[in-house]
Amino acid sequence: MEASAGKEQPRADARAFRFADLSDYPFKKRLLIRAADLVFYALIRLVGRTVRFNVEGWEHWEEATRAGGLPVYTSWHNRVFLAIYFFRQRGIVVMTSRSFDGEYIARFIQRFGYGAARGSSTRGAVGALVEMTRLSRAGSATGFTIDGPRGPRYVAKMGSVMLAKRTGQPVLPFSVNAERFWEVPSWDQFQIPKPFTRATVRIAPPIRVPPDADDALMEAKLAELQRALDDVSR
Repeated sequence: MEASAGKEQPRADARAFRFADLSDYPFKKRLLIRAADLVFYALIRLVGRTVRFNVEGWEHWEEATRAGGLPVYTSWHNRVFLAIYFFRQRGIVVMTSRSFDGEYIARFIQRFGYGAARGSSTRGAVGALVEMTRLSRAGSATGFTIDGPRGPRYVAKMGSVMLAKRTGQPVLPFSVNAERFWEVPSWDQFQIPKPFTRATVRIAPPIRVPPDADDALMEAKLAELQRALDDVSR
């Protein structure tokens, strides 16, 4: 299956899809945020338009979205470049930090039709998870780079499993695997696909987490997610 641009989805809360106010940043940082936003947006858009996508497991996406389902999209941090492009304009809300890096990341993904959940400045990731729960219940799909933001690489964390328990929505593990790419010497060995490469989007069966799941079941679901991501990323 070859995929084109994503279908626009209803947005639950317009605030998540609007640029944040930068007035608290000094002038130089405001300029840098805006510049980085535009550079990364242009780079992902230009490279993404040259890539030929092949999709395996689209039936799992259809299962997860049946009857209005709002999946918790989950992938590895270093595959996010083409994932942003492939799943654009679907109204997916992702977690970003309240920081200089988080701000320009939020801006360029918003240009691709994503929302940014930051939570409160004092509650950090916990606050962002609360915000993602609220937005999911209001009608937005959500997304995690599940080994981010600092690793360890390819080790799944609990965030998407917790969100699935809170919202009743399925976790949807996937990976976008480019055949040819440059590798950045970062903690996650971030992959930048080469123009005109082919890429395979692999989607695993959705993982459902009961609302009454205890600690043992949560750990079992996390292990299931780890195996699914390992499988689709090969």
